[in-house]
Amino acid sequence: MKILIVYYSMYGHVHKLAEAVAEGARAVEGADVEIRRVPETLPVDVLQKMGASDSVTAQASIPECAPDDLAAADAVIFGTPTRFGNMCGQMRQFLDATGQLWAKGALVGKVGSVFTSTSTQHGGQETTPFTFFPTLLHHGMVVAGLPYAFQGQTGVSEVKGCSPYGASTLAGPDGRRLPSEIELEGARYQGGYVAGLAKKLAG
Repeated sequence: MKILIVYYSMYGHVHKLAEAVAEGARAVEGADVEIRRVPETLPVDVLQKMGASDSVTAQASIPECAPDDLAAADAVIFGTPTRFGNMCGQMRQFLDATGQLWAKGALVGKVGSVFTSTSTQHGGQETTPFTFFPTLLHHGMVVAGLPYAFQGQTGVSEVKGCSPYGASTLAGPDGRRLPSEIELEGARYQGGYVAGLAKKLAG
């Protein structure tokens, strides 16, 4: 049972969530978990001007994902930062290259899930996964969110990410806020939840 985590992270927030998702998925017996990143589309000089070159360089050891990698997995958990309430351009361009998989029905019946990061509390915590789901549904995937069984997403004692659509974190307007422990717990829960669903479907 192969669980593939495919993500893009410019400043490292989604990368940290991806590691937590992988941790949760690996806790499910029989799960073979791999992390891949989608190709970068921005030139190095642009990344430097955006202050993101160090973070992108730090992720260079993680293999890039190819569309065919999706077909080899039983479940795919996608991670993307938010851009105007939607997925980032790097993720969109990667998904736009999966037309041959769609034509073959290669992802039909596989579990698909999404996690994200936003700079502000209302900047796309829910809309980013929600607008990501149509692509998964067009591929015939079985969409999984983050159930309220993970009770860390309830309550108002602190500012936090996560919603029934998927785990998430708040980076803050300057990008300095790192994922909180509750947000990482949500990512771990989602990883385990998706791996568990994939195991049941495989059985």
